[in-house]
Amino acid sequence: MMDMLVRLYDLPDIEEELRKLEKDGILIRRPGAYERHLVAGWVGRNFSPKWVSETKTAFSRQPISCYIATREKKILGFACYDVTARGFLGPMGVAEEARKSGVGKVLLVSALNALREMGHAYGIIGGVGPADFYARTVGAMPIEGSSPGIYVDILPEP
Repeated sequence: MMDMLVRLYDLPDIEEELRKLEKDGILIRRPGAYERHLVAGWVGRNFSPKWVSETKTAFSRQPISCYIATREKKILGFACYDVTARGFLGPMGVAEEARKSGVGKVLLVSALNALREMGHAYGIIGGVGPADFYARTVGAMPIEGSSPGIYVDILPEP
């Protein structure tokens, strides 16, 4: 899986999508430190043990380098940044029932905006799965020769 590059100075405005989600009862926010076990548990149940490790790392940052989407106090998605490597986005995931609702776009742009606010001009989305989504949503471009990138010597699951 390749990495993709994003121009952080050219991100789309998400205010309208945020208002729509809020109207539908969906909140996008940073989790609190006291929610680490809940967010990490949700990530583990819905995605990957490796993503759990990366998500827990987000909680060691101040401010926490993760955004979550919730509705009625249930997690719908998450997006972490600056955990696998400085300037990287990911992991990121949205529950199946919340896909195509705008949740993914708002989580993605919120996390990328946080990278921009940290002073980065470009962000890297590492080990991309849905390349079309990233290209369409934020103009992400493939980084040639980036597979497997920083994941070259990753330990296998037992």
